[in-house]
Amino acid sequence: MSNEKTPATNQELGRKLGLGAVIALGVGTTVGSGIFSSLSEVANAAGSCLFLVLAFVIGGLLQIPANFCYAELASAFPEDGGQYVYFREAGSRPLAFLCGWISFWATDPPSISIMALAVANYLGVFLHASPFVLRCIAVAAVIFFMFVHLRSVEGGGAFQTIITAFKILPFVLIIGVGLFFINGEIFMSSTPLAGASVGGFAALVAGVSATTWSYDGMAAACYMSGEIKEPEKNMPRGLVLTAVVVLALYAGLTIVASGLLTIDELAASDAPIALMASKIPVIGGAAQTVVAIMAIIVVIGSLSSCIMYQPRIEYAMAKDNLFFKAFGQVHPKYQTPAFSIVVQCAVAIVLIFATSLADLLGYFTLVALVKNFLTFGTIFVLRKKAHYKPTYRIPGGLIMPCIAMFMTATLIWGQFIYAPIAGLVCALLALGTGLPAFYFWDRKNKQANG
Repeated sequence: MSNEKTPATNQELGRKLGLGAVIALGVGTTVGSGIFSSLSEVANAAGSCLFLVLAFVIGGLLQIPANFCYAELASAFPEDGGQYVYFREAGSRPLAFLCGWISFWATDPPSISIMALAVANYLGVFLHASPFVLRCIAVAAVIFFMFVHLRSVEGGGAFQTIITAFKILPFVLIIGVGLFFINGEIFMSSTPLAGASVGGFAALVAGVSATTWSYDGMAAACYMSGEIKEPEKNMPRGLVLTAVVVLALYAGLTIVASGLLTIDELAASDAPIALMASKIPVIGGAAQTVVAIMAIIVVIGSLSSCIMYQPRIEYAMAKDNLFFKAFGQVHPKYQTPAFSIVVQCAVAIVLIFATSLADLLGYFTLVALVKNFLTFGTIFVLRKKAHYKPTYRIPGGLIMPCIAMFMTATLIWGQFIYAPIAGLVCALLALGTGLPAFYFWDRKNKQANG
């Protein structure tokens, strides 16, 4: 039976996006600027070209269980809000509220500002503009995509699909051309890096752990489940296909990189993809320009994706009367959560001119990771509830959420080791501000309901 809603009114959003939008959101969010530097980090941890490739392949395979989890959750609750909805339905309204509270104040607007600044900085390669001008360009990028996604869900979805195709194309071209110039001897090299790799299985594990950030963001479409046509079919298919596409791109990229550059070159480079492109005769001297253009397209896709899906969590909270009511408004003409989109972009613009504040908010990463860890755990709770009726079930049973939780736990540990005090302070700040805010709105709801 279809989960289609009635046509959108001024009270709710309609289902206007298809399978392509699900994939575009996931791939568009995941394949971002991080891959341009993560190759070096993983190479440094893995210690050999062969282990570099295996690390990305194994890391991608281990991230697929997370997408399976989101596929089941999205098929059970095909509505906007993503993690907020899953916590709410699992019976923890405080946790659900904290999920959205942290997203709005600490993680979502900073991600928009960081990506907008990245677009401007890559454009700076060609423009040679002052820092202030680059910040103005970043603001212009945010405003442009704000209007794209404010004016039309279908238009925004079509744009996201097109820009995602454009961001994949350069990778496909580099992989396709680069395969003809792979050096087998380099690919099989295993030169240990002094002090950076312990070799053997431990090096492979270290490499796999270093890939986890590169796969983050594949479940972006879950925030817009309420706007996906036939979500019981398109959400699971889209999430699984997203994982396959991202894994194929990263595996191809690392194979080519490992066949063109030694592990020492990969580990030492600040711009491994540009260095790799410079080794391909067809591209040669234009490598820096080609990669800069690639980076601009890639980050634009991620920026567009975040502006499109992130405001939906505040929209869902407002619909439950657990956030400012204006965030639950649907524009009467454009049929989008216009107020939520505008406010989130406005906060991002402020952060563009307050980068030190954006850097501080980055310490909330630890809290965000704990949120992800608990999201996978909701499956264990929800499967015991009578109202939980997903149309898609995770293959392999509860092994999959266990793997997803384990992978997230490794990230939590790594982030805690990196900045333990800052992470704990942010956790206390989130609880200290979020819980009083929740009980304020919760009390208002109870009073309104008599």
